[in-house]
Amino acid sequence: MKEKVFDTIKKYNLIENGDKIVLGVSGGPDSICMLNILNEIKNDKTIDLTYEMVVAHVNHLIREEANEDENFVKDFCQKIGIQFYSKSIDVQKIANNNKIGTEEAGRKVRYDFFDEILKETNSNKIAIAHNKNDKIETIIMNVLRGSGISGLKGIEPIKNNKYIRPLIECERFEIEQYCMDNSIEARIDRTNFENIYTRNKIRNIIIPYIKQEFNPNIIQTMDRLSDLVKEEDEYLSNIVKNKYKELIIEENKKEFIMDLKKFNKEEKVIKSRLLLYTISRLLGTTKGIEKIHIDDIIKLCENNIGNKYLTPNKNIKILVKNHRIYFINQM
Repeated sequence: MKEKVFDTIKKYNLIENGDKIVLGVSGGPDSICMLNILNEIKNDKTIDLTYEMVVAHVNHLIREEANEDENFVKDFCQKIGIQFYSKSIDVQKIANNNKIGTEEAGRKVRYDFFDEILKETNSNKIAIAHNKNDKIETIIMNVLRGSGISGLKGIEPIKNNKYIRPLIECERFEIEQYCMDNSIEARIDRTNFENIYTRNKIRNIIIPYIKQEFNPNIIQTMDRLSDLVKEEDEYLSNIVKNKYKELIIEENKKEFIMDLKKFNKEEKVIKSRLLLYTISRLLGTTKGIEKIHIDDIIKLCENNIGNKYLTPNKNIKILVKNHRIYFINQM
């Protein structure tokens, strides 16, 4: 298991000499396994890889056992000499106040705290304990939501050269076996067995059903699909970046201007990706931009009627004027 994780680290260049990493550790099998293995690799004198680690734990104040989970992680860190940071946050209250789901609120709270500790400790990476099963569950969730090709990639090993996932090539049963072999009695979150959340339904109902009735190797099969999609997505992304350089006329903080005539000559798949790429460069995100918005912008450009515009959301305005497309930042 240690060798497998180290191979993943090398394959995707997840950790480099001199890195300081914030590990998100809940106390469950995945995160405790990640903590223990990364500590083993760090202390292995035969491995030429030097890095530091700190642990960040969020107490969501939802489960009765939450304080016990926090103390478990704290004690585990003390035993192996790793600095421990924790924060107690009423996630249910945040979810209610912001009218969002508990899962979404919990995720935001965790990542905000990880970023906080990253800055406080002068770290440069955040390690999350997602495994191969999590990746496949995410792909199925994305399919059910009607996502595009990028959704079929699932969870990536490294994102923005900041978020790393050392266990992404390990299956859940391997992680559980590792904890047993190393006498690690990780904490178990009983809510993982409550089929009220979409992910839990996929994990506990859909995937076992597919394994039993259709394909016992569904995890490996979908993982191969993810790899193929990733290769093709990267190929298209490189084409779009080059096209963008050809089409863009001007860039500034508030406005990007693109050549309308050249844009209209492109295939729809390139147009769609060009729009998303441009919006992402301007706003830093494409959140809230859906397929219907992209289709409407393409129609607007094809009609080529001057001084017409669309506002897909409150943050951006797309204006067609003087044979140009104006992407206007309204944040």
